[in-house]
Amino acid sequence: MDWIKKTAAKSAIFLEMIKFQHSLFALPFAYIGLWLAESGWPRLHVFGWVTVAMVSFRTMAMGLNRLIDCHIDRLNPRTEKRALPAGLLKPGFVWAITLLSWIIFEISAYRLNPLCFKLSAIPVFLAWLYPWTKRFTWLSHAVLGIILGIAPYGAWIASRGDFSWIPALLTAGVTAWVAGFDIIYALQDTDFDKGLRLYSIPAKFGTETALGITHILHGVAVLAWGTAGFLAGLGAVYAIGIVLVAVFLIRENYLARNFGLAKIQETFFTLNIVVSLSLFVVTILEFSFKGVFS
Repeated sequence: MDWIKKTAAKSAIFLEMIKFQHSLFALPFAYIGLWLAESGWPRLHVFGWVTVAMVSFRTMAMGLNRLIDCHIDRLNPRTEKRALPAGLLKPGFVWAITLLSWIIFEISAYRLNPLCFKLSAIPVFLAWLYPWTKRFTWLSHAVLGIILGIAPYGAWIASRGDFSWIPALLTAGVTAWVAGFDIIYALQDTDFDKGLRLYSIPAKFGTETALGITHILHGVAVLAWGTAGFLAGLGAVYAIGIVLVAVFLIRENYLARNFGLAKIQETFFTLNIVVSLSLFVVTILEFSFKGVFS
């Protein structure tokens, strides 16, 4: 019984460490790709395995990130109290969950279709690569964007097993969106990154240029998502969603420019969750209304 309690307590600490709630950034976009591929409500087994793949992959990726960056987190006042540098979890425990999550991800890819299984090595490679990129390139934000951006394309392939411009544009939009908000998030560590010679766009180019790049990236995201909806034949409901998303991103950039780190919780977490969930909801509503009026 004590072993069960200790394992449960460690698991809760692990989930907090990897910010499990941040799964809501990419998961709705995987569902958007799946809804578009299936032209409506997806088959239950595909939906289920896509969900398992997304959750297990993110758990693996975040576990790797925390393990590889542990010594850096220990030096950073903002992150020194995370579970690994603070000694709340042992590296062996985190490695065990990380490797188990990788196995579950591969099983889910295999259960979806052969193409998913063959391509599964790509996101795994990027998940291993990303934590190292900040050591040699300020394009680390783009690598993170690609990792999350794969979600809608992966879901499309899980459904159809082929390639299309529709999920490609969704992926481009997610990549630009994530890279943009990761730049905002990196503002917290500008001085630390400079001192440790780590690479980020704020550390390399300064706050003003970094925010300008974020404006452009978020504009690209809205354009890409809107074009994907147009190519998929989505109508007014989705278009309204795109307008709302644009408003949310404008607010995000406004808060970042005018309030800096003072409102980082709303700027980084709240608004980005609203962006992903809003676009997912209007996608569902679009197909629901089509079903009503067809």
